[in-house]
Amino acid sequence: MKNFVFHNPTKILFGKYTIRSIGDETAAFGKTALLVYGQGSIKNNGIYDQVTKSLQDAGVTIIEHGGVQSNPVLSHVHQGIALAKENKVDVIIAVGGGSVLDSAKAIAAGALVEHDVWKFFTGKKSVKDTLPLTCVLTLAASGSEMNSAMVITNEATKQKFVSANKHLYPKVSILDPTATFSVSPDYTAYGAVDAISHVLEFYFTNQEPYTPVQDRIMEGLVISCMDSCNRILQNPEDYDARADLMWAATLALNGLTGAGLGRISIPMHMIEHSLSALYNVAHGAGLSVVMPGWMAYQAQQTPEIFAQFAERVFGITSGSVETKAAEGIQALLSWFKKVNSPTSLTDLHIPEQDIPMIAENAVALAQVWGMKEYTQEKIEDILKLCV
Repeated sequence: MKNFVFHNPTKILFGKYTIRSIGDETAAFGKTALLVYGQGSIKNNGIYDQVTKSLQDAGVTIIEHGGVQSNPVLSHVHQGIALAKENKVDVIIAVGGGSVLDSAKAIAAGALVEHDVWKFFTGKKSVKDTLPLTCVLTLAASGSEMNSAMVITNEATKQKFVSANKHLYPKVSILDPTATFSVSPDYTAYGAVDAISHVLEFYFTNQEPYTPVQDRIMEGLVISCMDSCNRILQNPEDYDARADLMWAATLALNGLTGAGLGRISIPMHMIEHSLSALYNVAHGAGLSVVMPGWMAYQAQQTPEIFAQFAERVFGITSGSVETKAAEGIQALLSWFKKVNSPTSLTDLHIPEQDIPMIAENAVALAQVWGMKEYTQEKIEDILKLCV
């Protein structure tokens, strides 16, 4: 196990009736807040009313910035930054899923600088400080509620890039599983896929030969995500299932799983970001297409870890290492199909002839992330396994 520092400064309030605390938690950081949310679903399910009442009771002035879309875009972030500066807001509040959180983080960082916030994503500038951020989570998926990363799509350049910095952790995140009761079956599944992908990026790409503690944590999270998702799809208002998935998705990308693993990479996300940027597909839907293809490609080089995954997660114990690896990948693919998440580019209505264009787009992100081994040719070979 490599040396590591695990420091996560986000305060979590988990459980029923915790949304009512958002006012007092936010007021601790300021009295004028920019409220960032999505397309309006929180106004239909009652969460908006709960949040605004709590904020008003705490004496917080609200400036609204709704309209965040799935795969959040830079232009909307620019609008939020302008609002934050114009109204001299003290604190940002995100109410939504990962897209809303990522937009809010970008606004929190961009509100304190004069340069274009996109420079944080291209590596030309580093975040030095942000406005404080609090959040109410409404979708179990991205883990952004307890990590230091943000993802934004630049519509002009068709690039979906990530920026990470210690200043981007939310100060407080409220996780009430009842806030996810109204999430549709497809986005529940996409969220579980996203959480699983976060775990498997670390599980399959780290270079450490023996990491039993981390392996068991990650295997358990994958099993928990699949099990809780299955239970939710049977009963959307199963509180314990919603709670299990919400907490598993948070733990999947809060720094815990990667502790001690040394250098890792996130090739599945790197490739999927091009699908999201070019075709605006749901992130989880794109991942359930890319993940089995990348796994099949990588299992040819490192079959042992894939065989271990097959044994421990799916109970596949017979056959050669290569056979177990292949059967484990197929078992995960079958689960994706079971929860009606896409498993091929065809399912996403993306033609095979677009593969070179997708790969060319992905190479730009691979270069930003220092993944020099991912050439256009290699990415094309992986994408051909996703057809």
